[in-house]
Amino acid sequence: MYAKTTRYLIVLFLLAAAFACSKKTVPPQPGLGAEGAPGGGFGTEGGGGTLAGLDDAKWRELGITSEQEKREFLQRAEPFENEDIFFDYDSYVLSEPAKRTLDKKVDFIKRYPKVKVTIEGHCDERGTTEYNLALGERRANAAFQYVTAAGANRQNLGTISYGKERPIATGHDEASWAKNRRAHFALIY
Repeated sequence: MYAKTTRYLIVLFLLAAAFACSKKTVPPQPGLGAEGAPGGGFGTEGGGGTLAGLDDAKWRELGITSEQEKREFLQRAEPFENEDIFFDYDSYVLSEPAKRTLDKKVDFIKRYPKVKVTIEGHCDERGTTEYNLALGERRANAAFQYVTAAGANRQNLGTISYGKERPIATGHDEASWAKNRRAHFALIY
């Protein structure tokens, strides 16, 4: 009887361990806000769907009051978010093209000092989930260090790593992998 009970407990323990160690899913892409470090995470705190749909109170909170300022911000925000920086395989070293892109991002962040930004680190599909999360964190931190050294307000910046969990290119070739080795800047409003 003791042997059956022991085997039963071992099987239950192994099942519990298997479920506890199963692959964790990454939460859906945050539309407004993300968590991370070193600047900490940012919540949505009343933000609404798109920048164009912000109410007047939110615009004032961002330090943007006139219609002309709103139009300028909207024109500059799209390229800010849509121009990623890219990394070589298994690297978090910033290339010269990446630094030029980051310089433009610094100009935007300085121009709009009240806007919060999350820097996301991404990787290609090769390597383990844990390794890619760590590499994505190093990529996000490399971009964070560069922009803060250039004068961006670190209090309004946060980082997060998605590792290989959110690819923008789904192919299994070098061209797709190169697109996924990136740091992405997401506005928080």
